[in-house]
Amino acid sequence: MRTFVAVVDTGQFQHAAADLSITQQAVSKRVAGLEKDLAVRLFTRTARGARLTIDGQAFLPHARELLRVAERAVASVLPGSRPLRVDVIASRSAASGLMRGFHRAHPEIELDVVMLFDVGTAVAAIRSGAIDASFRAVAVPGRPLPEDIESVRVLDEPLQLLTGPAHALAGARSVTVAQLAGHRIWMPGIVPGTEWAAYYDDLVAEFGLTIEATGPNFGSDALLDTIADTPALATFMSEQTRLVWPADHGLRRIPVTDPTPVYPHSLLWHRDNPHPGLATLRAHLAAAAAGHDAAGTWAPDWVIRR
Repeated sequence: MRTFVAVVDTGQFQHAAADLSITQQAVSKRVAGLEKDLAVRLFTRTARGARLTIDGQAFLPHARELLRVAERAVASVLPGSRPLRVDVIASRSAASGLMRGFHRAHPEIELDVVMLFDVGTAVAAIRSGAIDASFRAVAVPGRPLPEDIESVRVLDEPLQLLTGPAHALAGARSVTVAQLAGHRIWMPGIVPGTEWAAYYDDLVAEFGLTIEATGPNFGSDALLDTIADTPALATFMSEQTRLVWPADHGLRRIPVTDPTPVYPHSLLWHRDNPHPGLATLRAHLAAAAAGHDAAGTWAPDWVIRR
C-alpha cells in the first residue's frame, strides 16, 4: 500500500524505489502483488512513468486513508505520544498532591491518573504495561518486589491524630506515641493484606496501640462525622491528606511525636519502561524529595530504605 502511494506521488517506479530505499524490481513486485490481490490493474506504464488506471484512481483515496490510520495506530503507542499513566491510590492522598505539583511544573506532559487498590494490583498493572508508575509503601513483609520492578523512596509523610472537640486529647498541641496507649483509634478503611494494613499492624506491635478496623467503610465524610460526634474515638490521618469538614465539627489535627510515625511513599516502575515522561517524573520527585528516615521518625523495618 505504501509503495503504491509512493509510485503515485513520484510518478515513476524508479523514483518510488529511491524514496523507499528499495530496488525498482522490489517496487514492481509489490505493486504486482497488490494488483493480484485486488484483481485489477492500478497503473498503466507510459514513456513518462506510471499513470493511474480508473481503478487506481478509485483506490487511491482509500489507500491514503489506510496509511493515515496505520500511522495514527503506531503513534498511539510510541513512547511520549500517549499519556503517562500513574497510580496515586486515592484522590486526596499525598501521592495525588505530588502529581499535581508535577503537572504544574510540566504541563506539556499529558497525564492519565488512575487509582488502584493494593500493591499487588499495581505491580501487575506495571508489568503488563497498563500503567507506567505507582506510588506505594514498599514493600510488604514476605512479598518482595519482582526483579523487573524498580522503586525509589520519594516522601515520608508524618501521621497526625484526628479528634473531635470533646476527645480527651483535643486540646493538646502535640501528643507522643506513648500518650496514645489506651485510646481507641478507629480506622475502618484498613483492609487485611494491603501495604497500609501491614504498616498499621507494625505500628500497633511496636507501640502497644489500639487500632479498631470494625464496621463498614463509608468513606472519609462518614469517618469525619463519627469522629466529630464520638469523644471516645480518634483516627490517624496523614499530614498531607486533603480533607474538608463543616466548621461545627470542631475537628483537631494533632501532630504525633517521640517518635513521629511516617508513612513511606515510594514510586514504582518497570525497569524497561521507555516513556520519556517517566524519566521527567523521577527527576522532578528526586529534586523535590526532602529525604527520609529522619531523626525522631519511625517506619517499619520492612520498608525499602532507598
